[in-house]
Amino acid sequence: MATAPRPRTSTREPEELGRRLAVWLDTKLPGAKVTDVSVPGSNGMSSETLLFDIEHPDAPLRACALRLAADPAAYTVFPTYDMPRQHRVMRLVAEHTDVPVPRVRWLEEDPGPLGAPFFVMARAEGRVPPDVMPYTYEGNWLYDATDAERAGLQEASIALLARLHDQFPAKEAEFLLPAGEGSPLRRHVEAQRAYYSWVVGGLAPSPLIERAFARLEDLWPADEGPAVLNWGDARIGNVVYDGFTPAAVLDWEMAAYAPREVDLGWTVYLHRFFQDLTVSFGQPGLPDFLRREDLERRYAELTGHTPRDMEFHTLYAALRHAIVMLRIAYRQAHFGEVEIPADPDGLILHHASLAAMVQGTYW
Repeated sequence: MATAPRPRTSTREPEELGRRLAVWLDTKLPGAKVTDVSVPGSNGMSSETLLFDIEHPDAPLRACALRLAADPAAYTVFPTYDMPRQHRVMRLVAEHTDVPVPRVRWLEEDPGPLGAPFFVMARAEGRVPPDVMPYTYEGNWLYDATDAERAGLQEASIALLARLHDQFPAKEAEFLLPAGEGSPLRRHVEAQRAYYSWVVGGLAPSPLIERAFARLEDLWPADEGPAVLNWGDARIGNVVYDGFTPAAVLDWEMAAYAPREVDLGWTVYLHRFFQDLTVSFGQPGLPDFLRREDLERRYAELTGHTPRDMEFHTLYAALRHAIVMLRIAYRQAHFGEVEIPADPDGLILHHASLAAMVQGTYW
């Protein structure tokens, strides 16, 4: 299904990380032994995960996961990786809501021990809908599930978002506001514009992304609505499921203080991204799963808040995803995995759907 080699996700050696981790852990828990070090196959490029066990009679955690900021020398996907921020968000979500998040433990801000800041948390057991090949493709546990099982997973997953937005005290999330002026939504968009400028610095810009930013201004909500804690990367591929029930919500690095619809638009669009991609390769995908109208209706029933301006918010999600994809493509070019075409918009896998959103013909 790929149009180019799968991007490398790490320039680090797991064995070396394991050795350095053992040295660091001995300073926190003298005599502890690190065992069964492994790297999950689903490791991403924005940060890296290391799985390991601790052997010690007083260990606060046994089965652990370590979240490590990206190697700053490896053409990173994002300009900064604020691990203390992520650690704080997860701790506060556990404190204020019943959303299942892994128990966070040690935070190490010194890059010395492993080459970048990291934190250690409890490892969640279960299964995750795959990204490669995506769960909309044939031959994975979610695709092979019954309609009723998928419906149950959908219900439980949208309920996660509803509970997070309703239960978390909004004021506690204000520390996530980007610097600048204006409303939380305006600051969120301006931060994405700054990220885009960083991505294309010294490289070819994307005319499509720039048209999408202009279209956002045309669609800007008259009433942005109240800001709440946003998960940020709100999609089922960041949930560990026990059967079809959420057991752990992962990947809080994009957490934000923004209107509810920023999260909901991301949930809607990231599924459509996989669904559209699957259909383009001649498979039916899962056309009745995570449909926009169903998610909006159920979210309103659960929260009493009717989602609004979703054309804006789904476009914004597709635009944000396009910026990340452009950076990943430029990263692949940096490592000699792809060549940059004359039209950089061709590096955006979902350029056709993004263009249709800009034109107002997608939905």
